[in-house]
Amino acid sequence: MTAISVGFGGLAGWKVLQRIEPRQIEVLARDRTVQNSTAYFRDNLSADMTAEDLVGDYRMLSVALKAFGLESDIGNKAFIRKILESDVNDGKSLVNRLSDKRYLKFAQAFGLSAGKIDPEALGRTISDSYVQREFESRVGAGDETMRLALNARRELQAIAGRESSNNTLWYEVMGNTPLRKVFQAAFGFSDHFGKLPVERQLQEFTRAAEQRLGTAQLTEIANDDGIERLITNYLARAQLTTSTAQNRYSAALTLLSR
Repeated sequence: MTAISVGFGGLAGWKVLQRIEPRQIEVLARDRTVQNSTAYFRDNLSADMTAEDLVGDYRMLSVALKAFGLESDIGNKAFIRKILESDVNDGKSLVNRLSDKRYLKFAQAFGLSAGKIDPEALGRTISDSYVQREFESRVGAGDETMRLALNARRELQAIAGRESSNNTLWYEVMGNTPLRKVFQAAFGFSDHFGKLPVERQLQEFTRAAEQRLGTAQLTEIANDDGIERLITNYLARAQLTTSTAQNRYSAALTLLSR
């Protein structure tokens, strides 16, 4: 995988990345490896595909999972099959009981529990999402903070317009590990924060959002201005942490060389 890099990080790098993103995605969509993967997925879709069919085809499953950021589950075929066969309209079903709602989105996109699928529409949706995720992965190969920022922007844009309660949306953020990392870092929370009781974490997240983003309403944070404020906080803190670590490393080398 060839990394996509803007040459520098932080807020300046983020602005450059946003500017080159559309062109880079166009180029990536024409990449032979990417085209082969998405074409294979589309060519092997069928209206009567079952969950068993999908998990039984490694190449198709790898594309499908990556389109939702779930590629690390490629070896958990039994679990993925249960997710795909889970009733998305039943609040007590497995997929609805999971805190990470990427699985619900995955199951909803395929809709295998409801019957036949639309191969053309699903193929287009999965291909577009796969290319976007591949772009993020290649950016992450050069700068992980930029990948997390891109992921946060996309996930929050999907929240905009949702009718769920604010607490429900916050619990979704807390259950989405990559998105949670951005909020946690933007608010200056340590790694030990996750050990607090869930209700206390919710209180701290909403309190910090009010202070740093001007609102604790996630549907408001999910608009363009709110997303930019969050990512600005996140990248500024990430850059500060990196600079501090580099200064400590330099100081240690100086002491060792004496």
